[in-house]
Amino acid sequence: MPKIKTRKGIAKRIRVTKTGKLMRASAWKSHLLEHKSKKRKRKYHKQQPVDHADRKAVRRALGI
Repeated sequence: MPKIKTRKGIAKRIRVTKTGKLMRASAWKSHLLEHKSKKRKRKYHKQQPVDHADRKAVRRALGI
């Protein structure tokens, strides 16, 4: 049985923590930032966990 190749696009976007959580960057922070408040934009800096519904597919794509 051959090894599963890692999906490099997902590997560049998702970070795996020591405890095995999958973390991703926040959405909505790339453009149209003029009308968004400083507080709202600052909150986009934080990483967020991958949604429960997507975890299985992401793990498989990462080869975990």
